[in-house]
Amino acid sequence: MSARHFLSLMDCTPLELNSLVRRGIELKDLRKRGILFEPLKNRVLGMIFEKASTRTRLSFEAGMIQLGGQAIFLSPRDTQLGRGEPIGDAAIVMSRMLDAVMIRTFAHANLTEFAAHSSVPVINGLSDDLHPCQLLADMQTFHEHRGSIAGKTVAWIGDGNNMCNTYMEAAVQFDFQLRIACPEGYEPNAELTAKAGDRVQIFRDPREAVAGVHLISTDVWASMGQEDEATARAALFRPYQVDRALLDTAADDVLFMHCLPAHRGEEISMDLLDDPRAVAWDQSENRLHAQKALLEFLIEPAFSRA
Repeated sequence: MSARHFLSLMDCTPLELNSLVRRGIELKDLRKRGILFEPLKNRVLGMIFEKASTRTRLSFEAGMIQLGGQAIFLSPRDTQLGRGEPIGDAAIVMSRMLDAVMIRTFAHANLTEFAAHSSVPVINGLSDDLHPCQLLADMQTFHEHRGSIAGKTVAWIGDGNNMCNTYMEAAVQFDFQLRIACPEGYEPNAELTAKAGDRVQIFRDPREAVAGVHLISTDVWASMGQEDEATARAALFRPYQVDRALLDTAADDVLFMHCLPAHRGEEISMDLLDDPRAVAWDQSENRLHAQKALLEFLIEPAFSRA
């Protein structure tokens, strides 16, 4: 049987995604109560990092340990991938030694090529196109605070980047409406926008986009690999800063999320993360719990091979 991969939210059904959210909440409760739960004992996750990371590395590594398994950190300079070994060859070798592989990379094609040659699950820890693990945490966070997001309206403010792309997929899979406010020329992926259909609207005015919405999310204006564009982007995106006044125009029970790290004084005001409507710290912690649910879902339990 071929391995089950998680490169995009579209790799799961809506039912499976909602089950992962609920399972993440259950696993969070088990940890809070100090209950040992180790279904992945003796299982090993390989983690390939081409991009710097704090939350992704911590959450996957700690998650595997808490589930009874182990995780191995690999950077390009630590492996032959950094010296030009074909991705497909590396995938064949690694998948014969590991139980799953998480990859945080630049080109999404690296993920799809690795997955095509892997006999174990491959997880997208972030690519230039998508960040599905973050959206699992976001959906878990919303569910904990407000219940189901189905039928709600969400606003994305800022760059049409990998997070914005994934919010469009989430709008389809979790059944909500998405309003995207971005400058002209910085829209999300056109193909994904077309697939989302009438679930997505594009705005230029962030105030128009957030009117009455239940969730507002944003990200840095210049992503990793775009550092040389940071100055130009800062001037262009200035009207898209999210502050408390912008949140005041949304629904009374609006939540604010940021995938972090945040640049205070740029995409958000200096004080926004201190606002009671901001749930970025819960959102960050939930990377751990949502990904534990994902790992449990994808990796064959130790007892099944006994």
